[in-house]
Amino acid sequence: MLSGVLAALGAGLLWGLVFITPLILPDYPGVILSFGRYVAFGVIALIPAWFDRQRIAQLRRQDWLAAGKLALVGNLIYYSALASAIQLADAPLPTMLIGTLPVVIAICSNWSPLYPGDSIAWNKLALPLLIILAGLLLVNASEMAHFTKDNSSGQRSIAEYVKGGLIALVAVAAWTWYPIMNSRYMKVYTHISSSTWATAQGLATLPLALIGYLGYGLFAQLKRGSADAGSVVAFHFPLGSTPLKFIVAMAVLGLLASWLGTLLWNLASQKLPTSLAGQLIVFETLSALLYAFILRGSLPAPQILIGVVLLCAGVTLAVRAFQPVPH
Repeated sequence: MLSGVLAALGAGLLWGLVFITPLILPDYPGVILSFGRYVAFGVIALIPAWFDRQRIAQLRRQDWLAAGKLALVGNLIYYSALASAIQLADAPLPTMLIGTLPVVIAICSNWSPLYPGDSIAWNKLALPLLIILAGLLLVNASEMAHFTKDNSSGQRSIAEYVKGGLIALVAVAAWTWYPIMNSRYMKVYTHISSSTWATAQGLATLPLALIGYLGYGLFAQLKRGSADAGSVVAFHFPLGSTPLKFIVAMAVLGLLASWLGTLLWNLASQKLPTSLAGQLIVFETLSALLYAFILRGSLPAPQILIGVVLLCAGVTLAVRAFQPVPH
């Protein structure tokens, strides 16, 4: 269990990077950030695929189909929605909604577990979930107040804010489905190692991301000159206004947040019950907050620190709830 929790912590630290990238590259459409990230992921995955080619070759057609579905929903759809939501509504609202994932995933996976060991009695799960939810509400209430104060000049319209929130819900749905299905697949087909499965998902993502990236370029070309072109034409396809910054950011996300983060999460998925692993996604929220405050150059408010303490307490109680009782 300890190695599984540490793997989930490492994945969360790496995944937190994806929340600040749309703020570092604000003039890049969310879908481009998603396609760029996963093109990089797929290209990087070619290297471990070569060294792991014997086990990659043993994957069956159904394994590749499963990897493709996971890549489409958990990679491309999730990050396209998240990046777009952050750029429309700023980071706080999408972070608040994504921050509910530990609760949503735990409830969904505990509702219909694949194995008896995947679930526990609801009365044991209720207290950790309530503490985590309270922590998330405290953290995000403070962030929402910060957003309201900074947005008093009307930099974003209510329509953009609402649209960003709705798109963030798509990201929540995608990443509720992904870890549950990924965990269940790995527990059924235990012969597939976490590193092989991470590489397979990278390889499955590459053609999808390439098609999407080139498709966006064709769409932008067709839209050019039309009255409603908007941000589609504003983006300078294929590498945007700051190509080097974009390439470095995508390479960092592709290597750390995608390949290594997926590897660590696969390891956690193999070693932990799905309901517990779902709650440990709270590490992603904590990491995103840490990086956001570093980028902002300010210290978190006391309300946020209290919320973080509650988040950590809830996760600790959840880990203890899933530990077997000695006989």
